[in-house]
Amino acid sequence: MTPEQALSEAHEGKLRPVYLLLGEESFHARRVLAALRARAVAGPTAAFNEDRFHAGEADAESVLSAARTVPMMAATRFVAVHGVERWETRGASALDALADYVASPVLTTVLVLVAEKLHAQRRLVTAAKKGGFVVDCSAPPRRELGAFVRDAAKRRGHALAHDVAELVAELGASELGALDDAVERLSLYVGAGAEITEDAVTEVVARVRQGTVWQLVDALGRTDVAAALATFDAAFDPREGGLRLLGAVAWSVRQLVKFDGARRAGASETDAARAAGVAPFKAGDLARSLKRIGPARLGRWLGLLAEADLALKGSRRPDRAVLETMLVDMCR
Repeated sequence: MTPEQALSEAHEGKLRPVYLLLGEESFHARRVLAALRARAVAGPTAAFNEDRFHAGEADAESVLSAARTVPMMAATRFVAVHGVERWETRGASALDALADYVASPVLTTVLVLVAEKLHAQRRLVTAAKKGGFVVDCSAPPRRELGAFVRDAAKRRGHALAHDVAELVAELGASELGALDDAVERLSLYVGAGAEITEDAVTEVVARVRQGTVWQLVDALGRTDVAAALATFDAAFDPREGGLRLLGAVAWSVRQLVKFDGARRAGASETDAARAAGVAPFKAGDLARSLKRIGPARLGRWLGLLAEADLALKGSRRPDRAVLETMLVDMCR
């Protein structure tokens, strides 16, 4: 089931005796875990009916003993186990014991097992899939991050244009928790019910105006190294580690790629701009930029942007040096 389906079950009070939260996206796991706990235990007896374990510190027998304990002055108990994948490296006995339990669970306990990854052929996993209580907490693909941002804004009562959502997704890295935090800060900044605009994103998330980014892209398109480095120097914020500025540039380049793809498919400039998530009145600017840069250079730029992203996250080189090298290479 999806995290949304698990949240729906929690809100409706239709709790299952066992849930397996499987996947590396901790944002999904935290939300589902919190919703299940809130529904399973509440009130003054909550502390007596809740147990939390970490697989690296506890054994399966302790977990199952807690799961089989009768609730105290309440209808249900809540038992959560984090890091279940750690038991997989210590042999199959613990996971097999859990598999035996889920075949006939205690109905007055909600047992939640949290794991980033488990072998698909484990009895526990196959039983969970067959029983329909696996919650898919895997990270979504990049193309779905914009929709996640829009949903996060909608939950908080804000309108958010498609292109602005894509910009937030580009700037907020790939972790859903970071994106949700960015939307929360934007929500507080614009105020209740107000639209989240590109200017708000600039002030709260990016600290660099998109117009400045387009100036940078334009300088790169002219292979004007001096202008590109000067624009970069004015926009670079060392407090952000370079990732947000890189994300803003990558967002603009991807817009050009999408615009080019739509034009090649026969779309008008206006329709191609819409397909790229850009306001139609900017279609002419996109067309001129694309003509100056050329599709082949755009493809090479995407590769250089990806290399810079990896270097910023894993290299010991200074962030400024990484980005300046990328800009010089893009001008070649």
